[in-house]
Amino acid sequence: MHDGHQVRGMEIIGHEQKFGEEPSAEIKTRVYSFLDGMTLDYVYEMDGDTLTIWAGEKGSPAYYKGKFSDDGNTLTGEWVYPSGGYKATATKVKSK
Repeated sequence: MHDGHQVRGMEIIGHEQKFGEEPSAEIKTRVYSFLDGMTLDYVYEMDGDTLTIWAGEKGSPAYYKGKFSDDGNTLTGEWVYPSGGYKATATKVKSK
């Protein structure tokens, strides 16, 4: 849920490898929205227990910065945008 709307989509994460080129050093992702066909690109950057997700390209003014818990099961942080932002927490779901 985001701003009272259910968000549904698929995210593909990996090293981008354009035809005839080597894989990118950066881990990139693209989100495909099931509701409106929108695509969103991100770059993932890990530094110790801190994850930064850059919207678009690394160094963007829109990004998420979060820290993993000691057990690695929770990621707590905040999305930052030029016009604001919001806090976000992700919890690892374990299958039975």
